[in-house]
Amino acid sequence: MHTFNSYIAIGDSFTEGLNDQLPDGSFLGWADRLAAMLAEGKPNFKYANIAVRGKKLQPIMDEQLPVALELRPDFVTVCAGGNDILIPGTDVDVVAARFDDMIEQLRRAGIEVLIFSGPDTKQMSVMNRLRGKIAIYNADLRAIAERHNARVVDLWAMDVLRDPRAWSEDRLHFTPEAHKRIALRTAEALGLPTEEDWRQPLWNADEQREAEHTDWISQRRSDIEWTRAHLLPWIRRRIRGESLGDGVTPKRPELAPLCADERLRLEAIGQAARGTDGAVAS
Repeated sequence: MHTFNSYIAIGDSFTEGLNDQLPDGSFLGWADRLAAMLAEGKPNFKYANIAVRGKKLQPIMDEQLPVALELRPDFVTVCAGGNDILIPGTDVDVVAARFDDMIEQLRRAGIEVLIFSGPDTKQMSVMNRLRGKIAIYNADLRAIAERHNARVVDLWAMDVLRDPRAWSEDRLHFTPEAHKRIALRTAEALGLPTEEDWRQPLWNADEQREAEHTDWISQRRSDIEWTRAHLLPWIRRRIRGESLGDGVTPKRPELAPLCADERLRLEAIGQAARGTDGAVAS
């Protein structure tokens, strides 16, 4: 059994759980799924998720890092900087230097840290233009992890995330199934037992062939629709200095034990995420 009795997740929409949506409209996400697995067999286990969608690295350091340093949990996961490097002209190495400072502060406080590299966007039309910047940032992140003895979950190396079905229509956030696979991969990195393999393909051979034969005209139409529905609104928000996270508060701001109902729900999710009942937790 692991030795963690408390866990705080910090970051942006990836950690908040977009677009792993529950029936009530709230978001689950890989971090909640991971917390469910960490909490099994530990009735006093405490968890907080203070990640907020749209946050760039500096606001995460200003608003979320101090909370983690004050509460000093046993374990913190960090994914940040992605919203920074999406912006044209951003110096990736400058972003990485600030990220390094954040990890150094957490490790100096005696907190175990796990970070995430960015996923490979090669198969995603338009978004594949960011592949070079993501690769550079990933190299920086791996160096930071080695420097500070932090764990790393390499999303770039997860082949299942190269599957278009792992991504929502906005091409920025993962689907529920992808969140499940990321939770399984993170649990594996922590040495937790998992009975389901995150490496299993998301679709069968026939579906794969159909996707590979998507014609050029259909893809261009999809790109135009995506640009109109998602890219242009994102650009307008950035020009106005706005964010999807404006006015959004953390979904689980307190480092606290899971209540009875929540524990039952998350334990069921954890069992499904580990494959113990054959269900897909979504």
